[in-house]
Amino acid sequence: MVNSWLITIKIHIMKHLTALLVIILLVVCPSCKYFKGKWPFRKKADTMAVWQARQDSIRVADSLRKIQERLQAAENARLDSIRRAEEEQRAWDLKYKYNIIVGSFITPEYARDYAANYRSKGYNSRIIKMKDSRFELVSAEAHESFRKAVTRLAEFQDTVEIEAWMYIFN
Repeated sequence: MVNSWLITIKIHIMKHLTALLVIILLVVCPSCKYFKGKWPFRKKADTMAVWQARQDSIRVADSLRKIQERLQAAENARLDSIRRAEEEQRAWDLKYKYNIIVGSFITPEYARDYAANYRSKGYNSRIIKMKDSRFELVSAEAHESFRKAVTRLAEFQDTVEIEAWMYIFN
């Protein structure tokens, strides 16, 4: 009796064992995504596609590096040109430090217009920005020596602009 009972249990278990294994498998591995990365189901990498993708990323990185180098070179050239212009301006200011001033303006447009007016009359007019001030001075002439500047200022006041004065760069 015990034997027949055990045989009945074994048959009953065997019938349901397949269903039980399927249920356990579904619970443990809930989706197909689980199988995609596993050995028998995994897709082999296409080595040529991987190599081409790597070459593309290298090419893009190289192009970006070259563009960055060109931009840096352009910026360096711009800064160098500004520096050279400032050095030339300083050299001019040191050499021609005695300036005959014909006008001083707070509004830059007025200074530019007034300087253009004197250039049209044949003078080497330029605009001087005063240090620590909002004023821009319009210089009609600049001279190297004090004696020549004083002489020329007197002539200038007699013939061109009576209110002209001298500005000396320090």
